[in-house]
Amino acid sequence: MMKFKPLSAVLASAVLFGVSTPLAKLLLGGIPPIALAGLLYAGAFLGLAVYRGAAGCARRWNLTRGYAGEAPLEKHDLPWLAGAILAGGIAAPILLMLGLSRITGFAGSLLLNFEAAATALIAVLLFRENAGRRVWTALALMTSGGVLLSWNSGQGRLDLAGPLLILAAMAGWGLDNNLTRQISGKDPVQIAMVKGLVSGAFSLGLAFALGQGVSPQLPVVAGLAVGALGYGLSLVLFIKGLNGLGAFRAGALFSIAPFAGALASILVLGDRVRPGMAAAGLVMAAAVALVVREKHAHAHHHDPMTHAHAHVHSDLHHDHAHEGDVREPHVHGHVHEVTDHVHGHWPDSGHRHDH
Repeated sequence: MMKFKPLSAVLASAVLFGVSTPLAKLLLGGIPPIALAGLLYAGAFLGLAVYRGAAGCARRWNLTRGYAGEAPLEKHDLPWLAGAILAGGIAAPILLMLGLSRITGFAGSLLLNFEAAATALIAVLLFRENAGRRVWTALALMTSGGVLLSWNSGQGRLDLAGPLLILAAMAGWGLDNNLTRQISGKDPVQIAMVKGLVSGAFSLGLAFALGQGVSPQLPVVAGLAVGALGYGLSLVLFIKGLNGLGAFRAGALFSIAPFAGALASILVLGDRVRPGMAAAGLVMAAAVALVVREKHAHAHHHDPMTHAHAHVHSDLHHDHAHEGDVREPHVHGHVHEVTDHVHGHWPDSGHRHDH
């Protein structure tokens, strides 16, 4: 059975991101789409900068004993990060805001469901992740849940431009998820801060260049706050989940985001509750249960590898010696020797092998 921590991290990330969609729709009434996309990522950077500063003070005053930190980004990580920023930090949020400006918040929340499908397909087709029958079934159930939610004749017709823009945004985030997975063993706060700073600065600069800038006022502050939670904290949690589960499984679990967004749309935007939502909730719950209960064990080979990430020595793959006493978890460069063995595992950073 999978570890609870990466599972809970992805589910919390999905809820935060899902709720941010109807909130963003609400803010679009006073903020241009491109400017709002920039504010959301600027808020992610500012929120995480405050957190990083507070955490540093806590460690300085010995309030976090045993904290070992995370492995920092290195030069060879930058191409993956740059691709993730372009696809998921710049293109996807701008496309999403432009799409949301053309359709309802409820409908926009439902279309978030396609991020999971895009993530899963890219993970399997381009990055060769293994996906068993349970996980494919879970993805199908999640997609079905999104379809059940979308059957709402009372919402009126959707113009084609809005949904297509949001589908393009989901494809961008699907690629982003797979690229970020390659560096998910590194400091997730650092990754999210770099992404927030670069993406926020670019989109806000583009908005001002197009004459769509914003001035300090309450909606702008609200946009920064939504970005801090729905994009900053959500991204950190998702990266933690990616490292433990792989892109396919994390993407399947992230499909809970549309359901969270649909519920938030009812509360925030006053959308009407429909019977199909209950059925969709049960279908999505069944999908989560399938992923949680998936078991994957077989004889596999580990080539020698040298890398740095947070780890403990009770882990099957980190039984190496140290001089003197060490605290766990800790971070340092270490070598994985050639190994052939059998045990239950997930496509985490230590098990990216062919099947």
